[in-house]
Amino acid sequence: MTPVDLHCHSNISDGLLPPREVVRKAQARGCQLFALTDHDDVRGLPDAADEAALLGMQFINGVEISVSWGKHTLHIVGLGFDRDHPAIVNGLASVRAGRAERGERMAASLAAVGIDGVLEGARKYADNPEMISRTHFARYLVEAGKAKDTRSVFKKFLVRGKPGYVEHEWARLHEAIDWIREAGGVAVLAHPGRYELGNETLRVLLTEYRRLGGEAIEVVSGSHGAADVGRFSRLAQEFGFLASCGTDYHATGEGAREPGLNADLPAGCEPVWARWWTPPSTTNLP
Repeated sequence: MTPVDLHCHSNISDGLLPPREVVRKAQARGCQLFALTDHDDVRGLPDAADEAALLGMQFINGVEISVSWGKHTLHIVGLGFDRDHPAIVNGLASVRAGRAERGERMAASLAAVGIDGVLEGARKYADNPEMISRTHFARYLVEAGKAKDTRSVFKKFLVRGKPGYVEHEWARLHEAIDWIREAGGVAVLAHPGRYELGNETLRVLLTEYRRLGGEAIEVVSGSHGAADVGRFSRLAQEFGFLASCGTDYHATGEGAREPGLNADLPAGCEPVWARWWTPPSTTNLP
């Protein structure tokens, strides 16, 4: 296992735990290099960085930016950037501004099929109303007895073609990459195995992403099975991308992995974290 986790969420966005608690959970499992990557917001980074320092972990700044690419919603993780750089600060503010309006449209869509009060219910799970997300809606719908768990809620209500899904324009791909790069960071395509893209469309995306300045993709992810890891390892090497890994932790019981550890990268992958961190021991590391 690799003691690196470069994709985790706190209650600053749609996780359940405060940043410091997420860091402590990762450290308890042996994590040595950690990035907090909340959606479209960097307010949790100071606390997370401070806690990591207290625990003797190396920390790098992170964020996960929501992106519209054609008809698809993608996520671009930024790593190792200056969190106070105007490009990041202003860019993320522009993305967050659309979340509240989307939440209102989602609630109206659900009300149209007889499910009322969802926005008010979802807000109970969001520490910051500006950051209201589908995950907050999902948690409330589980509470309301509309599904057995959050994964089931997404399938039943919150994906394209279902009652709670609404179209929304996020940042453009080139904008997200530019914000990260201007702030001195590295852009990482998050969990590419999650996107419903055929092989040809995926290759078009990777080609464009590379041309625009994207440098890395997540090969090992909480969303990837063994076949995905092998597939994206090969694509990373073919396209010349660095490889990243992250559990994509949000809350215990809501995903496949707890924060802190990831499977080793396959042979031949160049780890993105080599830019910031050299493991103290090469045992079990790629």
